[in-house]
Amino acid sequence: MTSLWLFLLILLPLLGEADGAWNQRQIRKKIHQLREIQNFKSFYSRIGLPKGAPSYVPPVEGFLTQPLDHFNRRNNATYKQRYWVNEEFWQRPGGPVFLYIGGESSESEYSVLAGEHVELAQKHRALLVSLEHRYYGASINPDGLTLEAIRFLSSQQALADLASFHLFISQKYNLTRNNTWICFGGSYPGSLSAWFRLKFPHLVYAAVASSAPVRAELDFTDYNKVVAQSLSDAVIGGSAKCLDRVRESFRVVDSVLQTGNVTQLEKDFFSCAPLHGPDDYTEFVSNLADIFMGAVQYNMESAGCDVRKICQSMISAKSAYEGLRIVNSMHIEFIGLKCVENSHEETLSDLRNTELSPTGVGERQWYYQTCTEFGYYQTCEVSSCPFSPLLTLNSQLDLCTQVFQIPTTSVRQSVQFTNEFYGADHPKSSRIIFVNGDVDPWHALSVLKNESRSEIAIFINGTAHCANMGPSRPTDPLSLQKAREEIADKISSWLQSAQLAV
Repeated sequence: MTSLWLFLLILLPLLGEADGAWNQRQIRKKIHQLREIQNFKSFYSRIGLPKGAPSYVPPVEGFLTQPLDHFNRRNNATYKQRYWVNEEFWQRPGGPVFLYIGGESSESEYSVLAGEHVELAQKHRALLVSLEHRYYGASINPDGLTLEAIRFLSSQQALADLASFHLFISQKYNLTRNNTWICFGGSYPGSLSAWFRLKFPHLVYAAVASSAPVRAELDFTDYNKVVAQSLSDAVIGGSAKCLDRVRESFRVVDSVLQTGNVTQLEKDFFSCAPLHGPDDYTEFVSNLADIFMGAVQYNMESAGCDVRKICQSMISAKSAYEGLRIVNSMHIEFIGLKCVENSHEETLSDLRNTELSPTGVGERQWYYQTCTEFGYYQTCEVSSCPFSPLLTLNSQLDLCTQVFQIPTTSVRQSVQFTNEFYGADHPKSSRIIFVNGDVDPWHALSVLKNESRSEIAIFINGTAHCANMGPSRPTDPLSLQKAREEIADKISSWLQSAQLAV
């Protein structure tokens, strides 16, 4: 057995197994695991030797003591925030600094060992640093998820953490103005990357914001509009027939739910427990819809997220309902479940759980941020949505009230404030690259056209969420290869201009 696969077998158990919870929470967990594995394989393929060999110098893991509330220094409470540093490529003393920004999940050493930003750091002899987001992974106090303590979780506090981290790294490595900082992030951290450049232009010279939903949106109807378009996109294996089959399958399910005679649905779709009333019905159709949403958002990241494969199954089945049943079974196998948890009470219990997990996706934390900053609720109350109209805005806003005691009026006001504070999809900054794929539903909330000569948008045909951020591969589509080249050229140009400005 090769060293690479030996270490891969060691890594797999550390990534955790899927439990009984379902829908997009489990899909995100699975993708998070698979990305760790991909970064692991990419790193060991690059260095060509097992970890621990004499010539290998591992990245440094550390913890920085941060104020819990940067905006009230009379509050002396602190927490420890995890970071990673990789000096492998750094040309001392004047090489640039590439900052990888963490988001709504734990980070690991591979945040500075693999990915597009690492390949660019190798080219430009940059110091690689990454910062785990407050309240996620190991960067949280033991009581951090209680209603009292979680109130210090926000994007604004996270940006202040980044500014404090900038000072810490600058002092630790004796950095000066000659060390040009460029930040990188994808999805929510992509927004943070753009906002860090926007709010702290004196600290970071440029930013790459991949799949960054910089416009907060309470009722994110365009998400499922893009999902529908992608399911009918022949470039990725979709078709109009596939989309029609999906629509029909949910109409059939909705008609059965309306009768209340749901025993056959429970059996056909492997429900862990009987469906009790409207709230469970909403959970049920949400879990089914999430299969298609996840397949589109993460298309081609794994065998379980493949629009072509799902559409083939929907079309080849003897009926739309049978196709939906087959696709559900495929996803249960992909996630590693025996049944699907459709209980609304279980969802509430999961989101109310204040126990800490040092790995994976922070679901309670992220839902709190949607309630207090972003919305992003993916609904199905318009005709363009191919799923069930039971996916309502109110059903998701109710979770804010039931879990966090946050009323709907407050959520609406918070979303409006976020857009006022950051500028939504017209942030009026400079030296930011917004990268999006047309398959990714989140591109609807990003910057898709050049805002200025240096605030540019790259739109990649046929790619999904954060496709450019992973390690480059020979199998990358031509559109993605060209986008990577454009990003690399712009980074090179900005680094040159930074040196001339010093």
